[in-house]
Amino acid sequence: MKRLDTLKREALEANLALKEKDLIISTWGNVSVYDPDSGLMIIKASGVPYDGMSIDDMVVVKPDGSVIDSAKRPSSDTPTHLYLYRHFAKEGVLSIVHTHSQYATIWAQSCLPLPCYGTTHADYFHGPVPCTREMSGEEIEERYEENTGKVIVEALEETNPIHTSAVLVASHGPFTWGKTANDAVFHAEVLEYVAKMALFNRLLTPAIEPAKQTLSDKHYFRKFGPLAYYGQP
Repeated sequence: MKRLDTLKREALEANLALKEKDLIISTWGNVSVYDPDSGLMIIKASGVPYDGMSIDDMVVVKPDGSVIDSAKRPSSDTPTHLYLYRHFAKEGVLSIVHTHSQYATIWAQSCLPLPCYGTTHADYFHGPVPCTREMSGEEIEERYEENTGKVIVEALEETNPIHTSAVLVASHGPFTWGKTANDAVFHAEVLEYVAKMALFNRLLTPAIEPAKQTLSDKHYFRKFGPLAYYGQP
């Protein structure tokens, strides 16, 4: 496994990147990184502002949610992250980002999936970004954060989480992920960019239809498919 100080540094830099990229304000977001060998997760401490955030604000959490090296409480979203790792780590998901970035959250609050209207979207997300179902009152009242993970997994049941590395949680906000913390943050940045464009597409052309599936497939798989040819070898 990686050294804990290396994982903490990765988590800190990724959390700070959310602010640098204008994906969060106040304390509205978190990044976690996961070590599949040990099952340990590092996530930012709950309610810690980004200004002045340090490596001491990165909390190491066991798979059962217990903290092993800090007096600080981990993010309140910790059960969501742990649930997603239990289901997606085997696919290569080793970092998760949660934000309330403005445009992606607009779609989430409208309880709508984000359609693929063009190649900018298709270059990074294969197909629409799904929106979860709304949680029941019981799911909200009991084990809310873990149930957030549950509805995310349900929403991606027929989807490869590496190919569609984002989801909108109904009435809540976006989660993204990746094989590295840099990937997960980048996917959050791309999601916000295409969510903004899609909103303006709807305003400009209310009857707009998603891009052709063949075009979507072409753009995604030329970058990430088994015969990818975009970029340098």
